Amino acid sequence: MSGVSYDLLVIGDVNPDVVVGPVRGGLAFGQREQLVGHGRLVLGGSGAIMACGAARLGLRVAFAGRVGDDPAGAFVRQAMVARGVDVSHLVQDPRLPTPLTAIVTTADGDRAILTSPGCLSATGLEDVPAGLLAAVRHVHSSSFFLMPRLARSLAEVFAEARAHGATTSLDTNDDPAGHWDRALLDPVLKVTDLLLPNAAEARALSGEVQLAHAAAELTRYGPTVVVKDGAEGALAHTGAEWLRVAAVPVEPLDTVGAGDSFDAGFVAARLRGLDLRASLAVAVACGSLSTRAHGGTAAQPTWDEACAATEPEGT
Repeated sequence: MSGVSYDLLVIGDVNPDVVVGPVRGGLAFGQREQLVGHGRLVLGGSGAIMACGAARLGLRVAFAGRVGDDPAGAFVRQAMVARGVDVSHLVQDPRLPTPLTAIVTTADGDRAILTSPGCLSATGLEDVPAGLLAAVRHVHSSSFFLMPRLARSLAEVFAEARAHGATTSLDTNDDPAGHWDRALLDPVLKVTDLLLPNAAEARALSGEVQLAHAAAELTRYGPTVVVKDGAEGALAHTGAEWLRVAAVPVEPLDTVGAGDSFDAGFVAARLRGLDLRASLAVAVACGSLSTRAHGGTAAQPTWDEACAATEPEGT
């Protein structure tokens, strides 16, 4: 590829996360006040966390998306710049606010996520400069179901990127409506090289309960499927073969954004030329190590740290 300016373009969501917890015994309504051990204002959004993780791993990263003309937008823009992400293509919406997310954690590692989508609903094809697609090695998109306008055009974006020699990846994340619209998603999967769901998302998208079967089903539409499976590690399925890598043992402090750091690790490893097993091991290490601090970006590892944490065959 000639004229490449970036290793990675991330098209997705960015917002402040207010993370509070852990809550013990469930949320109490009725205007009761509960005290928790910690509260943080941190950079959030699947796309933004993935972009920061990739930059931390040494990639040249650009971000395309949308924020509001408000203090929340200024906060996330500054946070990404501080982590080495080029935000010159991050659009400022003149009308709609920056998305906001509140995350309530529990002592057992679970969390509830409340998101006000703000300008995510307005993010679309026009927010992705055509020239940028010709200047990257890889294009990643996140939060498919939170950005319906972009979702309807994402197959066109990915096809254009591929025409210029780039590879593509997608992390759909959750569907808050619970519809998992395959009619919308399937055209995108046909131009997606890597699909990166977690275990629950893979099952919802495929209709299969057994995880290897879920991954195999999703490969029929074209991509290699890489499934994040929490404490069980992760698995990858090419359609012809599948493999699993165990989790890296850590004492997690905060699992927010771990899947996005995993995505960053897998894409970075593939762009460095690592094989499937080694890439999966690096990705698992990146996801695991990211849980060592509060928020999605504070503990994201460097490339050397991630490789040092992998099994011998993944180094």
